[in-house]
Amino acid sequence: MNYRILGKTGWKVSEIGLGTWQVGGGWGKAFNPKVAEEILHEAFDKGVNFIDTADVYDGGASEAAVGQAVRARSEKIFVATKCGRRIQPHIDETYTIDRLRRHVEDSLRNTGLNRLDLIQLHCPPTSVYQRDDVFGLFEKLRAEGKIAAMGVSVEKVEEAKSAMEYDVVSSVQVIFNMFRQKPADELFKLASTKNVGLIIRVPLASGLLSGKITAETTFSKDDHRHFNREGKAFDKGETFAGVPLEKAFPAIEELRELFKGDGALAALALRWVLMYDEVSVVIPGASKSSQLEANVNAGQLAAITPEQMDAVKKIYDKHIRSEVQDLW
Repeated sequence: MNYRILGKTGWKVSEIGLGTWQVGGGWGKAFNPKVAEEILHEAFDKGVNFIDTADVYDGGASEAAVGQAVRARSEKIFVATKCGRRIQPHIDETYTIDRLRRHVEDSLRNTGLNRLDLIQLHCPPTSVYQRDDVFGLFEKLRAEGKIAAMGVSVEKVEEAKSAMEYDVVSSVQVIFNMFRQKPADELFKLASTKNVGLIIRVPLASGLLSGKITAETTFSKDDHRHFNREGKAFDKGETFAGVPLEKAFPAIEELRELFKGDGALAALALRWVLMYDEVSVVIPGASKSSQLEANVNAGQLAAITPEQMDAVKKIYDKHIRSEVQDLW
């Protein structure tokens, strides 16, 4: 495992972390705490020391499983969780300081930890990123010893830029992959200048970049890849990175041809993310051991050549850019 620094926190985190949206279950499946425990400990055994969860994942079961697994280990595991998505209706006016404080304290109880390493606002309404009172709350929580650091999980690059104006913000979590390249163009350099760590989520575009999804693939009714393609439940950019499937499939075929003989497309997609030095950690999910192993091994692949990097950009420009670049 290779390690990188997470911005101004100074923490040395594994460049491959673990996102827990689907740990112990998988999209549309019931949560299984035993499976979650097995995957978490296997991740720790492989050198993963950065775990990302949220209070809304499996109704808090993910947070609880992460906390239990971390408390059972002797090595330092950095736990990042998120707050805000429980607030309904999900609008600026309902983001009250008392409510956010309660949710942070709920996460402390749920994980059983004395302090949360990293608490992140969980894709709040855009106007929240300019509220001094909200960011001031996290300054207070840090002074109280309830959190070590604060970050934001954003949908849009402009939201990240707004959040980074606050000194308390140590990290930005953002969607970035071969089909969502805008952050590299407009965010990475600024984040580096401000010493803000970058946490990369949805690196495989909800499985599209595994190369295993076809036009005939079906998803269960509880899987967001079934019900959220048009953003009916939350931002559609979280599902397939916002890319229409009919645009994705031709691009995937060109990526297959580009990397023919180099290995699995999913692993190469993760390695592509890690080619950017500004990235602190990428957090692919895993619902079974084989996925976890493949994710971890991706960090050991040979560097993608400059010619291949350029070719990926050209595929993005040809098929994908017009669909996503201006939306997020």
